[in-house]
Formats: sequence, structure tokens, C-alpha cells
Amino acid sequence: MEKPIGKLIKGRYVYTAHSGQTVFDVARSMSEKRVGALAVLEEDRLVGIFSERDLMTRVVAKGLNPQKVLVDEVMTRNLIVASPNDSYAEAMNKMQKASIRHLLIVDGPELVGMLSLRDLMQVDIKEKSAEIESLNEYIHYSPPNIQNL
Repeated sequence: MEKPIGKLIKGRYVYTAHSGQTVFDVARSMSEKRVGALAVLEEDRLVGIFSERDLMTRVVAKGLNPQKVLVDEVMTRNLIVASPNDSYAEAMNKMQKASIRHLLIVDGPELVGMLSLRDLMQVDIKEKSAEIESLNEYIHYSPPNIQNL
């Protein structure tokens, strides 16, 4: 049985932006935190996500002024979310189908985390590395000398 993604996000801080902030302030916050997306909250309610892709396609490419445009005007509102009980494969599948790189994790109405495609790929790499190591040990295993039976 695959591990649930809730284990991967456990103990991680969830970075957020707030409705009414300018794109400039949100982009600066993303840069300072070294993240590619922030969940956008209106009070405590999840209302969107703002990503580097949103910044490029909805602000920069359209020549909008990030110091005047509010994040509410350019964030993604059609949210793709996962449950903490979803498996890594389910999360990866949702991300691939929607062509997204960040997945919001919600438990009922509560935002509990966010995963990036990189997070899931690192898990996959670790699992594959362990499998390769195990196979190498099997291939190179030399049984102890067995005396004539």
C-alpha cells in the first residue's frame, strides 16, 4: 500500500497570501520564501492559488503593473485539491491531468498543505534508488561456500 501524502506534508509550514494583496507583494513573498506558489486566503477561507505561471501569463505577458494589480484579479480560482489520505500516485495523477505543478492539500474546508511536483518526484527518486540498491545487492550476492552435499 502506498503512503498517503499527508505523511509528506506533516510538520511543514503552509505559506499563504491574502486576498487584497498586490501581485508585487505576493511575488516578493514567494521570492523570499523560495516557493513557486502561494495559496490565497480570504480571511481563513481558501479562494485561490497564485503561481509563477500566473505571474508570467496573467501579469507580465499582458503588461500589467504588479504594484497595482491585486492577486485576486489574476490568481487561479479553479482549484485542484487533494486529501491528506490520497496516495503519492493519486496526487501525481491529479497534477498531470490538470497540467499543474502545485497541489493544494485540504482536509474538509481546511488548507493543510501544498505539494509541488518536485516534492513528489523526490519521493519517487528515493523509492527507486532504494529498489535499485536492493536489486544490486541481490545480483551481487554470493552464497557462502557449500561443502559437498
